[in-house]
Amino acid sequence: MTSPFGTIAVIVDPRAGILSQLPLLERALDERGLEHRFLVANGSDPSALAASALDDGYRFLVAMGNDATIQDVVNGMFREGRTIREEPVLGVIGAGSGCDLVRSFGIPGDTESAAAHLLGDNTYGLDLMKITATGVTGERHTRYGHNLAQVGMGAQQVACAAKAPAWLGGSRRFYGFWCGYLKTKASRVTVEHDRRTWEGRAWNVVVANAQFTGGGLRLSPRSFPGDGVLDALVFTGPRSGAYTQLPRLFRHGDHVPDPYIQELKAKIRFEIRSERPLPVIADGVALGTTPVTFQIMPRSILFKL
Repeated sequence: MTSPFGTIAVIVDPRAGILSQLPLLERALDERGLEHRFLVANGSDPSALAASALDDGYRFLVAMGNDATIQDVVNGMFREGRTIREEPVLGVIGAGSGCDLVRSFGIPGDTESAAAHLLGDNTYGLDLMKITATGVTGERHTRYGHNLAQVGMGAQQVACAAKAPAWLGGSRRFYGFWCGYLKTKASRVTVEHDRRTWEGRAWNVVVANAQFTGGGLRLSPRSFPGDGVLDALVFTGPRSGAYTQLPRLFRHGDHVPDPYIQELKAKIRFEIRSERPLPVIADGVALGTTPVTFQIMPRSILFKL
């Protein structure tokens, strides 16, 4: 017995701290009769492993790790602007890594429960974001994102947390929050969305395909990753909103509507420009700075439910 989509190629990302979960996943797949092959990115690029698997004839790829792992696997599915194989299938095993994409679908974050979702032929057409950001010397870089991006304070906070000393352990996110807060000031921002334009001062802009980030914060509660629409939240008003809005964020995303949060939508693209370069991060991965564009790619791949 195997999946209706053929043998599963499991792309394992040790950077996500999930290697201890490998025996559990192997046992779960064997118990369900799912033929599989593990491809472990030991110092290699998960994107390259994903591309190689598709070239070898696999159609069903499973990203084992966090949202950065998923982004790498998704990017490996594309070559010259199109998928390497027609209708590739993406499965996700978060393995306790805090993966946020699966939360929008109600898929468990633990290994054994998530493995059960690899059975059958139930899939969902997943929208993607084609993101083109600016590099240090002005060059433009393009990546495909699947979950949620931030421009400004949110990106700075993630960057600070990533650079925090390892001895801080679980407090790195707390450190990143306040470090990013202190490093960020409101900037004049222009947000073009399809044929419309918003201009004003803002300290953070969220562009979302799905709902969750930061290990479970429902930052963009009106986003659905298969509706052909990208949602943007532009945070204006006093910078102190970064922490005064937290209680509402933790109440499962009832921070919108809010007079200091502009809600914008795009069926084609967003373009964000600013008076000074602002950092851009998507799915936990630093992509560069503004100016940045986000182009919707409706139902580009199949997500295994």
